Amino acid sequence: MRSSIFLVCLVCLSLTQIHVSTADLVDDTCKQTPNNDLCVSTLHGDPRSSTADVAGLAIIMVDTIKTKATATVAQIKALLGSNPDSKTKNGLDGCLMIYSNEILNTDIPSAMEGLQKGNPKSAEQYMNNAADDANTCEGAFAGASPITSFNYNLTDLSNIASAIINLLF
Repeated sequence: MRSSIFLVCLVCLSLTQIHVSTADLVDDTCKQTPNNDLCVSTLHGDPRSSTADVAGLAIIMVDTIKTKATATVAQIKALLGSNPDSKTKNGLDGCLMIYSNEILNTDIPSAMEGLQKGNPKSAEQYMNNAADDANTCEGAFAGASPITSFNYNLTDLSNIASAIINLLF
């Protein structure tokens, strides 16, 4: 009986240590990125982070970027449907092309492929490209952009993903 209680306590202690270790991995990893708070909140918000290694954290971040880019496309389409003025329409049309063709159809799938095939340098470059593409979108407006917060968020997340991926080589 005593050995059973000891064994149960040992298993519980081990499980607690595993949970603490994965939380520490997220915190330690995020400290090495340009936006620690956004990194921590993003990764802790995804249940997969509790069992992920650094490569898994990078994949979670790329998945998050895909979700945010998809939401940005939906927002752009909604704004285009509201009959904006011609300057705004031109900027939104350009951003729709950037998000649809570059970020969602090239940068994100290529980064994911790089991670899955063990080519982190390629994955890092595509995440840098995604940040640049979001900045290009923001610059497409002659004045205030109606999607600034979307562009800045995607840039920040892409820079975080790039920093995490950089830890893999």
